[in-house]
Amino acid sequence: MSHFSKPKLATPKKKKNIPEGLWTKCPVSGEIIFNKDLEANLMVVPKSGYHFPIGSRARIAGLVDEGSFHEYDAGVKSADPLKFVDSAAYPDRIKKYEKESGLPEAVICGTGKIHGIPVSLAVMDFRFCGGAMGAAVGEKITRAIERALKQKCPCIIVSSSGGARMQEGIYSLMQMAKTSAALGRLAEAKLPFISVLTHPTTGGVTASFATLGDVIIAEPGALIGFAGARVIKETTKQTLPPGFQTAEFLLKHGLVDQIVPRTEMRDRLRDLLQVLFLRKKTRAVAAVTAHEAAVAAT
Repeated sequence: MSHFSKPKLATPKKKKNIPEGLWTKCPVSGEIIFNKDLEANLMVVPKSGYHFPIGSRARIAGLVDEGSFHEYDAGVKSADPLKFVDSAAYPDRIKKYEKESGLPEAVICGTGKIHGIPVSLAVMDFRFCGGAMGAAVGEKITRAIERALKQKCPCIIVSSSGGARMQEGIYSLMQMAKTSAALGRLAEAKLPFISVLTHPTTGGVTASFATLGDVIIAEPGALIGFAGARVIKETTKQTLPPGFQTAEFLLKHGLVDQIVPRTEMRDRLRDLLQVLFLRKKTRAVAAVTAHEAAVAAT
């Protein structure tokens, strides 16, 4: 009688635990990207060009010269003028937004340099209350515009917002006029304002400063509009063209001047600032010098 021994089975190796949050899947191509590589590329997928959301501080770091940014008005925060309460009190919501976003408000403002060119910069952040504009946001942006006026430098505003903040009612709507009036003074001083529209830019922000730029730039695929598509369709009783609130559609119809990928934005802003600011400044200085020389000769 022969005896058979049980075959020895190899013990399966334990799979190494791969920590979550190291990789991100591109919603367009399905490509899996290492998060550190994605962050190094300003949250833009290299192959497909898909633009993931990016925080305001990371965006600022990708725009200005290293070490040149100086933040202003960080202490300007939302108040509760209407004592607004829905399912939660407005101050409680503000604390929640601060905790979730790590930001004091929906915009960061300051001064910096882009390839050595001084600018006053305001960058909105959708993570804080959907980037909604309340009195604090309007005040900070107005101060950024006035800072450009005082320092005689260009102003750049990067928008990302759901519009006016409903918890502040008329106070938030007043910011549309306030910021627009400040830009009017900047225009009178012949200082350039470049508006950068990112996904999404809607509501009262679109209806005010975001579309008042001397040059209006948008990121690829950004949603840009005033009211939502459903509201517009129900109001007009018309079928809307496909993609009518995208940056590409608005470029075709003249609202947007350029579509610029995030990875090229810093260099494109430099090119525009050289044309709109440096050359004009050089000509102005030359004109003053020629005038002084003519006066001295008489």
